[in-house]
Amino acid sequence: MVLVRAKDVLGREGEGLAAAFLEGQGMQVVDRNWRCSEGEIDIVAMDGQTLVVAEVKTRRTLAFGHPFEAVGPEKLARLHRLSASWCREHHVNPRSRRVDVVGVIHDGAAAPQLEHLRGVS
Repeated sequence: MVLVRAKDVLGREGEGLAAAFLEGQGMQVVDRNWRCSEGEIDIVAMDGQTLVVAEVKTRRTLAFGHPFEAVGPEKLARLHRLSASWCREHHVNPRSRRVDVVGVIHDGAAAPQLEHLRGVS
């Protein structure tokens, strides 16, 4: 029997909302939940000729801080390494790469709130 944690359900829901949001911004989502030995990328998208690795952080409330606060220097460095690994594995050589973060606040009652930080370094 596989137990599904509420946290995991919320995270997957946030990733779906974020993917739809990014597509609404004109990006093309090309991969989701890609994994390798170094970690996982939530969303890989193309923004024109730029490869975008998007980290999605979903919270029910701000009680434990804003979702963006969960992405520190170590996580950003890992995301940059993962973007290079994804490109190697998929034989993609984009003009440029960047890391974005999408914060989702969704308590299940009100409409979800999404914020998008582009080019986090």
